[in-house]
This record gives sequence, C-alpha cells and structure tokens, in this order.
Amino acid sequence: MGRGPLAGVRVVELAGIGPAPFAAMLLADLGADVIRIDRVSAVGDAATGGTDFTNRGKRSVAVDLKSARGRDVVLRLAERSDVLLEGFRPGVTERLGIGPDDCLDRNPALVYGRMTGWGQEGPLARSAGHDIGYIAITGALHAIGRADGPPQVPLNLLGDFAGGSMYLVTGVLAALLEARTSGRGQVVDAAIVDGTAHLSTFTHSFLAAGLWEDRRGVNLLDTGAPWYDVYETADGRYMAVGALEPQFYAEFVRGLGLDPEDLPSRDDRAGWPGLRDRFAAAFRTRTRDEWAAIFLPGDGCVAPVLSMEEAKAHPYNASREVFPEIAGHRQPAPAPRFSRTVPETDGVPVLPGGQTRAVLEDLGFTDVEDLLADGAVAQA
Repeated sequence: MGRGPLAGVRVVELAGIGPAPFAAMLLADLGADVIRIDRVSAVGDAATGGTDFTNRGKRSVAVDLKSARGRDVVLRLAERSDVLLEGFRPGVTERLGIGPDDCLDRNPALVYGRMTGWGQEGPLARSAGHDIGYIAITGALHAIGRADGPPQVPLNLLGDFAGGSMYLVTGVLAALLEARTSGRGQVVDAAIVDGTAHLSTFTHSFLAAGLWEDRRGVNLLDTGAPWYDVYETADGRYMAVGALEPQFYAEFVRGLGLDPEDLPSRDDRAGWPGLRDRFAAAFRTRTRDEWAAIFLPGDGCVAPVLSMEEAKAHPYNASREVFPEIAGHRQPAPAPRFSRTVPETDGVPVLPGGQTRAVLEDLGFTDVEDLLADGAVAQA
C-alpha cells in the first residue's frame, strides 16, 4: 500500500512456503499491494508470521478455500487485482475452482503466476521435490564443489530463490507490461528447473567453446584456479579471492607480500598446485581481519568471509543500509534501489487473518459479516 514503482498494482498471493512467498514479498518491497490468502486453520498461528520476513509488507485475509463461498471470495479478489500468485502442485488450484481459467473468466486482464519445481507439465510435474533435486537435474549442482569431492549444496539460494522466485517476478512484470497494451492477462509458468538451467547459460557458453570441463573443481570459477578460491587465515577464518583479470591478480599478489617473479606462471596449469600452496601459506600468516584491512578498499578482489551475523554489522553493509532494522529485526533491505519512485517498506510480517475484515471492507465487500459468520473467511 506504500510508494514505489509498483504502487497501484494489487497482487493476490495464495499462501505457501519458499519461492512463491518470496516473490510476493519482492513485489511488496517494490510498492505493490499484496494480499496474502491464508488458510482459516492458520489463524492465530504465530509461526507463520512473526519473524518470517517474507510476509513483510503484505495484508492478510484468511479464507476457507474448500468452501464454495470461500472460493468465491478468492475469485472476487481476483476481479479486483492485477496479479495472482500460487505455488501449489499442478492441478491443485483447478480442483479448488480458482485455477487460471476460473480467475481469467472473472478478470481477463489478470496475470496468473504459477511457481513450481518441475513445471506445470512433463513426466515429473506431479512429483514432490525441493531445491536440491531441482538444481541436481539441471547439471548446476554437479558443477559446484571441489575436485575429487562431492557436489556442494548452495543452501536453497540457487534453485528456490534465484531459479524460482526471481524468474516468477520477471515473468509477472513482463506480463503486466504486455497487459497494459493488450488489455489481456496470461498465465506465467515459472519452474525452478527452467530458471536454474537458464542461470547457467554463461557456463554452458564456456562448455560449448571448450573452455570449461564438465567436472567440478578444475575450472576458472569453481575453485579450480588458485586465484578464485577461499583461503584459511591465522585465526581459522577465511578470505575469498576472485582476482581474475591480470591487473587485479597483480594487486592481489602484491597485497599478499609475494614477489610475482618468484611465483609459478598462472598461465601454466601444471603450476597451479604450487601457486595455491604459496597463497595458502601467505594467508596463514595473518588473521582474517588483518587481511581485510590490507585488501579493502582496493583492487585485489579479496574480501573477508563473514558469518550472517557479522554481515549485518560490517561497516560497508552499514553504510549502504544493506541490513536495516525493520520492525525490530535486522532484515535484508529491499532491492533494487530507485532514484525517484522510492518504495516505503513495511517490514512487519503480518499474521494470518489479522486484517481479514479491514481488507475486505477496503476492497468493497459488503457481505463481510455474513462471510465471517458462515466461516468462509476468518479474522484473527
């Protein structure tokens, strides 16, 4: 309901977990009015609010989706909205009577965004899954890790949120833009598998050009190169090195206090093990923070590996307000940033059904008391 480039855009979100709620949060961060449809059974459940930052900036209506009047509430909300987001398995919203055809019949200009792991169609479409399996089948997980070691799991950042949420938001915004000229909405099918595969386009280009081996830990960007890796420091912490270009590599070597003439050539792969040993020995002579003071600011492309709590207090992040205090908690700030249409962030994660009556009345529902008495909707 605040300012931002998406002010005036209304989004209905069918509550779920993971990438779809994150996508809805991002739209709210950008100024959209996001109305989350919670289950009636979730009313009063603090576990689904409180510190779940993906609920920030939203309003909540608790609806019984299994009742005819509850389904009609969702369809009436779709009539009054620009976007509907859902992250259920394929076919679920159709069975509930709130699928794309049902909603687009009520509002032909609606953008109906769907978030799944495997996609709406295909042999795995109705299979259960999570981030780790989705990125595994794209080849991305295979590429992450050290030589002769197992694949390393990149939390659920790569699949759920990069391959999933960000592509859902991109698709929704593109469809919204098109609807402004055509007057017609459409369905956006965002699958985590599709998005993760698309994210690896750059790496596939290297592979096609013969510049990348289809095994992990031996390439330029996967810890194969000694100047793109992490190194332990004297205090058992780590520094991250990404000195790719020659001029940055030279700055990196100078920062370590090494003589470039005394090092193996970085162009000779046979010398990489010896080069890595020299870098590792140098890093073990100082603490992480001592190395950070040497390299930052600077062009050596070296940075300290911070814990999540340390990151909130780091001077750089503080200067950029990367983790501002919102609603009593340090939260990652909305991104990106805008010069003119600056979003007004409401960081309070709303509890299920806490605003049911107020939201429906605000949207022009005249039968709210009947709906509450019938149990089609609930108020916390």
